[in-house]
Amino acid sequence: MTNGNKKELSLEQREELLGTLKARFEKNMNRHEGLEWAKVQAKLEANPEKLWSLHEMERTGGEPDVVGYDETTDEYLVYDCSTESPKGRRSICYDHAALESRKQHKPENSAMNMATDMGIELLTEEQYRELQNLGKFDLKSSSWVQTPAAIRKLGGAIFCDRRYDTVFVYHNGADSYYAARGFRGSLRV
Repeated sequence: MTNGNKKELSLEQREELLGTLKARFEKNMNRHEGLEWAKVQAKLEANPEKLWSLHEMERTGGEPDVVGYDETTDEYLVYDCSTESPKGRRSICYDHAALESRKQHKPENSAMNMATDMGIELLTEEQYRELQNLGKFDLKSSSWVQTPAAIRKLGGAIFCDRRYDTVFVYHNGADSYYAARGFRGSLRV
């Protein structure tokens, strides 16, 4: 729900989301050992736009969860932790330029456009590998990740998945899209 230019949730949406996030946080303590939910919640409540972004992550199937804390910036790190690439963010190409370059059968959107609209960033390859240390993700799907400029300049983009208990990084044309490929996002709060 958007109020003018501000992205805000209703009180009911905020309470429901905080309940969902708290339950996920408590169920998956291995992802954030040593961190306390009360401190995370205080940060979230002080940043309504970040809470709105988390709502969008949740709404599109990302199952966001805290995966770390950056002491230098005093920020919690939140990644999409759904078992497979979020269902509400699949069948999309990599970025707006790729979307515009398609002459036929354009996907509805791109990963970079959606992430920007949601107020989040695509995981980097390094972040994707960090996530895979916390569990087994994308065993049947794949996720676009931030692509180095040199690769993107040549028309490509990269994505990752986990097969054979190994994280793989692949390439594709940035304008390609598949029903089993979406993207995972990150948010700093």
